[in-house]
Amino acid sequence: MTTRLYHHPVFAEHLTGPGHPERPDRMRAVAAALEAEAFQHLDRAEAPEAPLAAIYRCHPESYVRRIAKAIPDAGMARIDGDTVVSPKSFSAALHAVGAACAGVDDVATGAVANVFVAARPPGHHAERDTAMGFCLFNTAAIAARHAQAVHGLERVAIVDWDVHHGNGTQDIFWSDTSVFYASTHQMPLFPGTGAKDETGAGTICNAPLSSGDGSEAFREAFESRVLPALHAFRPDLVIISAGFDAHHRDPLANINLVEGDFDWATGKLMDAADRHAGGRLVSLLEGGYDLVGLGRSVTAHVGRLMAG
Repeated sequence: MTTRLYHHPVFAEHLTGPGHPERPDRMRAVAAALEAEAFQHLDRAEAPEAPLAAIYRCHPESYVRRIAKAIPDAGMARIDGDTVVSPKSFSAALHAVGAACAGVDDVATGAVANVFVAARPPGHHAERDTAMGFCLFNTAAIAARHAQAVHGLERVAIVDWDVHHGNGTQDIFWSDTSVFYASTHQMPLFPGTGAKDETGAGTICNAPLSSGDGSEAFREAFESRVLPALHAFRPDLVIISAGFDAHHRDPLANINLVEGDFDWATGKLMDAADRHAGGRLVSLLEGGYDLVGLGRSVTAHVGRLMAG
């Protein structure tokens, strides 16, 4: 049993303009990190394009049409102050969703042990009918619905360690007790959501961190809040919204994690997946904007996935 990596050239063709932190160089940094000898046995697959029907499980058809219409024929356009699209952006988003759903297929059928999807644009800020925070479609949410609809995996857990709260994932599953959502994130910070008392129907678990926090606070939040709630939920599948912008080098926030923290958290979630979900785990790249920090963090994360 191996770890599978999903990638696609179109992820580097989603252009966001000079100076934008969510840039094609992120894909090149991840690819370079995973070319190391330690990853020679990593199973590599090209991301398929998702059918629109998969996206409609989380986003209304009218919203998807609106995003498609916003894509320019040339140059770049802004959906909001942060979220930029260019001619290949819709295709990149479809392949990101397709990779996440294919990853669910892989672990549900036992084809591989686990999956890492190295895709952009990210997804966790995309609400049911609103694109924001660099995100067009909520990839993790769509993957969760795909697992339920196609594979009958009734209880899906999404654990999000991106430094920004996944307001979109929380929005989509606010009233849904079949999906557990847990998040560690800096607060206050964009998008302004993620307080401890935001619990939805009881399956939302926020564990906010304060500016300047590091490994000790992050691990304590995991141990005291996230993991007990996750184990109590007993998921059939674990999805990670794997943002690496809580790394101490990242320019968009002020949490001081190191690569070892992502290795540790990955191991904890693998243990939970082994205990409750037959090992089924799919990890999706979200943020991470310092290229050195991103490369090192992905190295640690995927290395742990492969180690089993």
